Amino acid sequence: MMIRLVLALLLVALAPTAIAAPSRLIILRHGEKANDWKLCDIGEQRAKALALTYLGKSAAKSLFADGAEPAFFFAITLHTLELASPSVASWNKPLILYSVVPESGESKEDFTKKLNRRTQEAARGLLDNPALKGKTVVVVWEHKHIANEELDTKFEREGVTLRQLLNLDILPGVPKTWPDDTYDYFWIVDFLPDSNVPSKFTMVKQEFGTSFPNVPANDWGAPDGLDQASGCKAKD
Repeated sequence: MMIRLVLALLLVALAPTAIAAPSRLIILRHGEKANDWKLCDIGEQRAKALALTYLGKSAAKSLFADGAEPAFFFAITLHTLELASPSVASWNKPLILYSVVPESGESKEDFTKKLNRRTQEAARGLLDNPALKGKTVVVVWEHKHIANEELDTKFEREGVTLRQLLNLDILPGVPKTWPDDTYDYFWIVDFLPDSNVPSKFTMVKQEFGTSFPNVPANDWGAPDGLDQASGCKAKD
């Protein structure tokens, strides 16, 4: 990890021009899903809760500093688009979609390959777009392509998770895998000025109080308690 950090800092020092990167990324996964195309009722409730509590305009516990607002929201699948939509709409802002849509009869391997490629493209877009420099960007993504040790090992040379592609593995405390049952956390990543080197990692739990009592608030890695009767699809 220390070697990777030193190399990253050297790349910044040797770069002929300043690298365009956001000052902060707020990363989260999609909500609980009913099937491959849409969220279940609980996932829809989570989307509304996030807009009202953390990510929307005038949110009760806004993750944005006073007077600040998100530059853009990024999403990749129908699930992530659905989760982000209430928050995006509250700001009257566009959403950048690196779209991956499931196809009938498509193998899991082929779908993963599409997610790999689009995640790589999104990571480049996050780190090299001058319009995002110094801004806060919300990234709603598929959890296995945020962090997954198995994928990181299998595709070590090319990088297919945000954890790899954004160099989050140089920071202490960044989990190697995002658990299947965990929907209720944010990863907040801060970057050094004029660089693409992440400098700080914070994990924040989503807490909605009594306003959304059916939305799970389990600890990181703990079961979410949802069964078949919830209407939500079983985990992979």
